[in-house]
Amino acid sequence: MSITADVIEKDKQFSVPVAGRPDFVLERGEGVTVYDTDGKAYTDWVAGIAVNSLGYGDRELMDVIARQMSTGLVHVSGLYHTRALTDLAELLCANSFADKVYFCNSGAEANEGALKFARKLAYVNGRKNKMNVVSFSKAFHGRTLGALSVTPTEKYQAPFKPMVPGALVGEFDDIESAKALIDQDTAAVIVEPIQGEGGINLASAEFLRALRQLCDEQDAVLIFDEIQCGLGRTGDLWAHTCSGVTPDIMTLAKPLAGGLPIGAILVTDEVAGAMQPGDHGSTFSGGAVVMRAGEMVVKRVLSPGFLEHVRETGEYLLERLAEINSPHITDVRGRGLMAAIELSIPPGDIVAQGYEHGLLLVNSGPDAIRFIPPLIVEKRHVDELIEKLTLILEGIDVEG
Repeated sequence: MSITADVIEKDKQFSVPVAGRPDFVLERGEGVTVYDTDGKAYTDWVAGIAVNSLGYGDRELMDVIARQMSTGLVHVSGLYHTRALTDLAELLCANSFADKVYFCNSGAEANEGALKFARKLAYVNGRKNKMNVVSFSKAFHGRTLGALSVTPTEKYQAPFKPMVPGALVGEFDDIESAKALIDQDTAAVIVEPIQGEGGINLASAEFLRALRQLCDEQDAVLIFDEIQCGLGRTGDLWAHTCSGVTPDIMTLAKPLAGGLPIGAILVTDEVAGAMQPGDHGSTFSGGAVVMRAGEMVVKRVLSPGFLEHVRETGEYLLERLAEINSPHITDVRGRGLMAAIELSIPPGDIVAQGYEHGLLLVNSGPDAIRFIPPLIVEKRHVDELIEKLTLILEGIDVEG
């Protein structure tokens, strides 16, 4: 039995079947390319779902991780101070609206914490019934129960109901819908400035400004979920800054530690002031190795020319996607290196064909494919993508 067949057979035998994986086994990576156990190369337009912003095998990142590992201080829990944690917290606060940061281990965990922080703020202000959380159609905030409750997709929620009470759903980018829901009982409003799983849908600046005003009027907390769209993905450091709107809480995760598990909740002093020792915690939060990786990634994204490269390559990607002449593409949208093509056919067909052509692709919602590659991707990789996508779409026409 081949290595590939052996791994796939063992995966079927021993892994909980929550993921539908293709029939190859990835073994190593370099730059924006990964290789399977048979030596086949795939250009990666998924980046571990918008995680591997520096690609694969980045020497500086590996050296930073190795140096911290060599100290022996990998994990001490949140019970003790480490320089690694405070260095990353200071760096994030210095480059955002935030006054303080809480670190955790994933995006879902960050959103869970953000919802708790918002409800605790209402509680200490004497508003124990101020518990509602407003989210929006096509949102994705995570799969833990609280985060799932504000992720209004029936196929995700149905097997796990009842959801956490107080979750209300408005129409994304619809100001009147938001006005109808945000009231004196609203503890928080949570929104992705650019929706990732829901189809790469961009919130207008007018919508985000309206949410800010409504939250101010109703003394509610505004949460920006930048787990997928934040930290350079759009060509700006944060996806919300071009709107001129500042949140009370921002959640981060995916790209923050270069592939190591991390989440972060960035907050104002007002929000932080509601939290006391024992109100929240996580055994594995703030591990020194992960913190050093996060510090290095943030510094790289802030380095001269990095965001300019993302903007320039992202604009080129959108231009080239728009050039594909296919009746199956109904829309092209995005910002920076967070783009999508909307389709009139199931995206799974194209994803599967992508493997045959040496591309890793992923859907976004039921009718789109998103492109969320490592931020180091170059125009030559875009040209390769367009050439192969064109062939795939033409082949589907012939088969049809």
